[in-house]
Amino acid sequence: MALYAPFPNKKYSIIYADPPWDYRGQLQHTCGGKDSGGAVRHYPTVPVSEMETWDIAAISEQNSLLFMWTSSPHLDQAIRLGKAWGFKWATVAFVWDKQRVNPGSYTMSQCELCLVFKRGRIPQPRGARNIRQLVQTKRTRHSEKPDVVRKRIEQMFPHQSKIELFARKQTSGWDTWGLEAQ
Repeated sequence: MALYAPFPNKKYSIIYADPPWDYRGQLQHTCGGKDSGGAVRHYPTVPVSEMETWDIAAISEQNSLLFMWTSSPHLDQAIRLGKAWGFKWATVAFVWDKQRVNPGSYTMSQCELCLVFKRGRIPQPRGARNIRQLVQTKRTRHSEKPDVVRKRIEQMFPHQSKIELFARKQTSGWDTWGLEAQ
């Protein structure tokens, strides 16, 4: 955690995270075999065992939700991490169809998952309850998530305090924490 600033001295009902998953230095390759990079080329990755020690519960309200991005190869680790952070696994909140494929070991990969975990009860008051799970928007720069997901979370929980962990940019109405969110 020495690389990161301390967490804010505040509690949040909505925590939105895109952890810096460690692929053990593995690079991604295009269909033609060219190196298209990998997480390690864009930001410092962190082993799950280290992230599990981070006290996310200290910044979480008694009734809060954790929305966490994961790629399919890290699904089991994401569920383990959410539990280590003091949350219970709930469901898949969003499935992002990136509209571009990457080669995978089993199938062509083009979707990413945003999981939701719960601590206590679902924060009240609730906003919209008719938010769609499927997000279809083209992938942009490495690891950048679609703004529409943040907007959908805001529609569901318009009055709650929100923080984005590992944020890449400042967003109105959200506190941010991470190396790129200065």
